[in-house]
Amino acid sequence: MIPRTRIRNIGISAHIDSGKTTLSERILFYTGRIHAIEEVRGGGKGATMDFMPEEKLHGITITSAATTCEWYDTQINLIDTPGHVDFTIEVERALRVLDGAVMVLCAVAGVQSQSITVDRQMKRYRVPRLAFINKMDRMGADPFRVVQGIRDRLQLNAMLIQYPIGSEDQFQGVIDLVEMTADYFEGENGENHIRKSIPEALRDEAQQGREKLLDTLSLFSEPMTEMLLAGDEIPKELIWKTIRQATLSLEFTPVLLGSAFKNKGVQNLLDAVTLYLPSPVDREVKALGATTSNSQSLITLYPNPDASLVALAFKLTVESFGQLTYTRIYSGTLKPGDTVYNSRTEQRVQIGRLVRMHANKREEVKVAVAGDIVALLGVDCASGDTFCSGEPLVSLEKMFVPEPVITLAITPKKQEDSDRLSKALNRFQREDPTFRLSIDPESGATLISGMGELHLEIYLERIQREYNAEVYVGNPAVAYRETIGQQATFDYRFKKQSGGPGQYAHITGWIEPTDEPFVFENRVVGGAIPKEYIPACEKGFREAMESGKLEGYPVTGVKVVLDGGSYHPIDSSELAFRSASHQAIEGAIAKAKPYVLEPIKLVEVETPNEFMGRVQGDLSSRRGLLLGSETMQGYTVIRAEVALARMFGYSTELRSLTSGMATFSMEFACYRQS
Repeated sequence: MIPRTRIRNIGISAHIDSGKTTLSERILFYTGRIHAIEEVRGGGKGATMDFMPEEKLHGITITSAATTCEWYDTQINLIDTPGHVDFTIEVERALRVLDGAVMVLCAVAGVQSQSITVDRQMKRYRVPRLAFINKMDRMGADPFRVVQGIRDRLQLNAMLIQYPIGSEDQFQGVIDLVEMTADYFEGENGENHIRKSIPEALRDEAQQGREKLLDTLSLFSEPMTEMLLAGDEIPKELIWKTIRQATLSLEFTPVLLGSAFKNKGVQNLLDAVTLYLPSPVDREVKALGATTSNSQSLITLYPNPDASLVALAFKLTVESFGQLTYTRIYSGTLKPGDTVYNSRTEQRVQIGRLVRMHANKREEVKVAVAGDIVALLGVDCASGDTFCSGEPLVSLEKMFVPEPVITLAITPKKQEDSDRLSKALNRFQREDPTFRLSIDPESGATLISGMGELHLEIYLERIQREYNAEVYVGNPAVAYRETIGQQATFDYRFKKQSGGPGQYAHITGWIEPTDEPFVFENRVVGGAIPKEYIPACEKGFREAMESGKLEGYPVTGVKVVLDGGSYHPIDSSELAFRSASHQAIEGAIAKAKPYVLEPIKLVEVETPNEFMGRVQGDLSSRRGLLLGSETMQGYTVIRAEVALARMFGYSTELRSLTSGMATFSMEFACYRQS
């Protein structure tokens, strides 16, 4: 068994089209996991990690793919994640279980909209990261500007630990500022990593870069500070150790350079992954917030193979032979045939086969221990469930799931399509927490909701390809919300008498605006309402939030405070208090100046300079709020906030405005009064 200190569970995350999958392909090639390099858009078999037909068709990553490879004596469990914001849940659940990450940035575009989202996700789960500035061979590449963007826009203490040897079409390699060597990558696929002395013309600049690096690192190491003051040479082992400690404490972000497509710099990145990113042992104190189901007290998990099993099912796919459940093991050991407990259902689960994933291929595993990421075959569970081997049953912290912002109505074209459509939708809803299914109460049409047009478009393609079901698709509908503008009180008495026992409930309190979707606070004292009826009150409040009075949209941003009331010893019941709460809140919302909210998107358009005026004018005509622009060599990046309702069909319009030369990306920004 490989020591836990020599395992790296890492993810590769970035803005769309930054080169994540191309980088993953090179990592697999240099580690010997594959023997030929395929390109994302090369017209061949396609990149290893993009195995879905839709990924090959669209040329983007849609689902996160896992694999395992080895770099010298270190095992790297790697997850390649999507860059498109519509598939952000794939990044979310990957970062939830990973110990470290590589953030990839384009040397030309730098920090983009989805880079900010990925950074927010990494900070949410306190994931240490390296930054890799890719595409150094592109025209306009400027790594120093990108590093400054990381510092300014992401508020990270980022610093180059390499210096470029040339850039754009003159990019040849990198200078290692720790070992002070020049690294070149020769051979047909850059497989020959050659170290030479630093070119004379770059020696002074490299020395200045090293001094800046050491000056920053000395803040994290007293021995280094003392050696710098004494004028002593700093040994590379101390620099490696200091970078690692500062990276693990999230106080420093090492930045590396390269061009995955041109096969340069990837081996150095692999070295940095083994040197600076955490092993499962390094993450033991954080334990991701395990809580016992009864006492809600925090416990700490350690990656000890001999401890009780605790594992998290973080992703699942439903296939013809059954469910495939991706699982991260935090402590203990798991073998085929073991019986474990699902802490959510408190049911026993029999473990069948264990496999290690290589994209869509499987390798049988006889045992999995703490620190491993494996997949379970045939286990029935939900995404986010925790498996335990015995008492106490613990539940690991759930991942953050964003709310969908767009809805489509779909109807099967023929009767025989109906059953196949139902199977497809139930499967997709089970696999993807951001894909929601509902029924329109007025028309009876099936509604599917998701994170964007592309998100739902991919599922419609899969319905036809995988299930041979054809559907009619209605126009996109925006997921509006309703909220309140001021505080309002309620004093509601529910009384029903129809012969025999009656129904009685009386509640008082108030509602007020809040930044959270819904907050319930119980301030009832003195037994004015018996404790057993309080959950029924909360349930009634939540039910009332499902449909507002203005347009029937869900209500959000409301805090409900229950401070009193009365009950009848015979006529009061849970149903009475639930009904009273529902009707009380409906009345209170009507008095609290309700208004409609619409989802706002942060839009980032990259356009040649000559089309900048047209693009800005079009965004303004869509009621867009222009946030600013950044002019680079030959093109401009325009940022704006635009209502989602005005962005449908924008890709076609943008192509028309710019002769197909501009690109854009969107991510959810906020809800705002419409």
